[in-house]
Amino acid sequence: MKSCLWEYMDCDIHEIAEKYIEEKPQIGEIPVAPDERQSAPVIQGTGVEDTTITEGTVTFDIRFTAAVPSDYKSAGSPDREKIGLILNVEAQNQFYPGYPLVKRGIYYCCRMISSQYGTVFTGSHYEKIKKVYSIWICTTPPKNREHTITSYALAENNFVGQVKEEQKNYDLLSVFMICLGNPETEVECGILKLLSVLFSSELKAVEKKKVLEEEFHIQMSQAFEEEVSQMCNLSEGVEQKGIQKGMQRALTESIKNLMDTMNMTAKEAMDALKIKEEDRSQYTELLKIQK
Repeated sequence: MKSCLWEYMDCDIHEIAEKYIEEKPQIGEIPVAPDERQSAPVIQGTGVEDTTITEGTVTFDIRFTAAVPSDYKSAGSPDREKIGLILNVEAQNQFYPGYPLVKRGIYYCCRMISSQYGTVFTGSHYEKIKKVYSIWICTTPPKNREHTITSYALAENNFVGQVKEEQKNYDLLSVFMICLGNPETEVECGILKLLSVLFSSELKAVEKKKVLEEEFHIQMSQAFEEEVSQMCNLSEGVEQKGIQKGMQRALTESIKNLMDTMNMTAKEAMDALKIKEEDRSQYTELLKIQK
């Protein structure tokens, strides 16, 4: 928040954590899209809850609300009202998962805005809509994206004439792509080095702790040391999962190539490649997706 969001750049990190993050962040609990197959009434809750009776299967990694350390006048009111934000943070291993990742980030933002109806505002009170951020931590980006932070947002452009709308009325969503790289590479932005170290699958827990203590002056309590160790396990798991997915993709392509060039059935192609019987159903599904 301090490194990317202009609302917090002048704040101390501890101040942000203790003063501006509201309630407990929801981790892997909130659906991105409700089930649209039926009309599902919204269950209105407090804080960051956003759910329906019938839920979709895709969930936000992390979502939470935060107060902005500035006050603004609400539309048509002499009183000053504190503006809030809704933030979503996602960790992404594949930068090219088969679609533009930026579009997915924009969809997440749109979902966080539309889901405010009935919880943040009702009727025509659109002035109460909270700004949303979707922040993507990309652990294995392409080379040209390594060690970069890029934002995508709404902007005012005058085609004819010169007008000036208040920024708060259109600056309602932003997508951030934080692309990591080699943790040993010198970078000017601290958050890139910090996250690259934490998500590295090459550095051991003891090496990560040393960097965090010496370069970022983070006190390593026992609880935090355990979290760093868990992060190491997560990094190794992400790497192994990526390798497994790559092998699956290659085998699926091989099956498809044999079917196209040798006029084989899926079963014959899998027989030729000696694919285990218990694995064949997943390759059958992958072949359907590729059609």
